[in-house]
Amino acid sequence: MASLTYQDSIVIQASPEQVYDLVSDVTRTGEWSPICTSCWWQDGGSAHVGARFTGRNERKGRTWETVSEVVVAERGREFAWVVGDGYVRWTYTLAPTDSGTELTECWEFLPAGLEMFHDKFGEKAPAAIEARTKDAHQGIPATLAAIKRIAEQ
Repeated sequence: MASLTYQDSIVIQASPEQVYDLVSDVTRTGEWSPICTSCWWQDGGSAHVGARFTGRNERKGRTWETVSEVVVAERGREFAWVVGDGYVRWTYTLAPTDSGTELTECWEFLPAGLEMFHDKFGEKAPAAIEARTKDAHQGIPATLAAIKRIAEQ
């Protein structure tokens, strides 16, 4: 099985604040994510710690929604959220470079997520965990490339 933590980085010719404003606007996620087709804030929320949002995901003919909570919101530095009851953590970190911003996206399948998958999928859990892990390992580079394209337009 591939690692349950994965990250990749890309340099974007835009300021850390500009890149942060883009990635922290979860309503735009469908523009760059290969699986998450749309997100919307709950209760009129915005990118601040404690805000919650719903994401709609599609993969191989299956559609599902998740609820996430923002756990870090530091403009120009880091934006992170946790899916469900501590199942997965997604993080964008931003660092200034001579030519703009290095954007790093990190995904971590957390112990509660592994437990939930075992409870939900039983003996099929390892295959389901492997599929989600593969999606992250393949999706992060595609996501970063799309964010770069959008930010540099």
